[in-house]
Amino acid sequence: MGLPAAVAVLAAVLALPARGLDNGLARTPPMGWLAWERFRCNVNCREEPRECISEMLFMDMADRLAEDGWRELGYEYVNIDDCWAAKQRDAEGRLVPDPERFPRGIKALADYVHARGLKLGIYGDLGTLTCGGYPGTTLDHVEQDARTFAEWGVDMLKLDGCYSSGKEQAQGYPEMARALNATGRPIVYSCSWPAYQGGLPPKVNYTLLGKICNLWRNYDDIQDSWDSVLSIMDWFFTNQDVLQPAAGPGHWNDPDMLIIGNFGLSHEQSRSQMALWTIMAAPLLMSTDLRTILPSAKEILQNRLMIRINQDPLGIQGRRIIKEKSHIEVFLRPLSHAASALVFFSRRTDMPFRYTTSLAKLGFPEGASYEMQDVYSGKTISGLKTRDNFTVVVNPSGVVMWYLSPKALLIQQQDPWGASCLPLL
Repeated sequence: MGLPAAVAVLAAVLALPARGLDNGLARTPPMGWLAWERFRCNVNCREEPRECISEMLFMDMADRLAEDGWRELGYEYVNIDDCWAAKQRDAEGRLVPDPERFPRGIKALADYVHARGLKLGIYGDLGTLTCGGYPGTTLDHVEQDARTFAEWGVDMLKLDGCYSSGKEQAQGYPEMARALNATGRPIVYSCSWPAYQGGLPPKVNYTLLGKICNLWRNYDDIQDSWDSVLSIMDWFFTNQDVLQPAAGPGHWNDPDMLIIGNFGLSHEQSRSQMALWTIMAAPLLMSTDLRTILPSAKEILQNRLMIRINQDPLGIQGRRIIKEKSHIEVFLRPLSHAASALVFFSRRTDMPFRYTTSLAKLGFPEGASYEMQDVYSGKTISGLKTRDNFTVVVNPSGVVMWYLSPKALLIQQQDPWGASCLPLL
């Protein structure tokens, strides 16, 4: 899409009324920790007690979120994924946790998490079995399981879709939304529904989805590799005209977990995932071992300005606005108070690239000047004018990310997203 068309789409988005699941939750993208990518379905607690899916793992992660500075930055969810349950429901048909790995039960774990100022998420599957082969939530168990999760004190539900038909999903995902709301407990609802339907219209109705779910998985599961990150990123930005209008306060596209701090990304690639997920207004759900995370990865994940951008209350998902033959791409997300976030991303694999442009070439308004802060380095530029050329040096598979706030704008002048800009001096 050319720049004028991109500007027109974003302007139209800003004019749309807010819509979404009316439970008042997830007004900004949820932040926290999720077990799956790092710990998968490891249930071998005898040989790997620190690595297996057990109450101890989630208690450890709750401790780390509370004690290592994560909670204060907004990382508040401790999310259980698959393989937590016993292989059979109890005599009353209720889901129960594995008694050896969760001897105190999920309610006690929720109490532990809540006592640390955090929230507990849990995993379910709208099907006969979960993806890992544990009891699923068939249609006749939707209301019962919603009540069970609420009684346990759960704060978020991720509902997967293995072992179910499209017809069952079309009935079951809305039914679970109603059942969760009927419990009276505020439970953020994460749906995998669109990922099982190809992620795009006509099979996926994003208007309907936004009325049912707080966030949803659109595409493939992330793996611990740069190729996986690129594949997800490419799908999201190739389909941004469909996906971007669907996102906003209370209803978010979810490109899947942050794999920063694991084994598959370089330092530059880790910075890129964090920046691009932030541009997408994506949930920031880490999946790494917070007990052993390296300081360099922790620094990326705890970048305060990055988190401020991700959590911007307007909740507008950004877009790719430039795709150069030089393999440099530019992404932009409009923010509150007429501010913007820019990401310059390099697909190159050879050497750092000097990319020269101006804000005018990126569609910013005439007669404006900006304060710029580099999100990673902290470097600032004061009084950057729209027509001023500048050069950024972008490392291979890396990013340069800027936060831009207007220093002076003419009254009623239109910004590149179609919203009038008042003077900010």
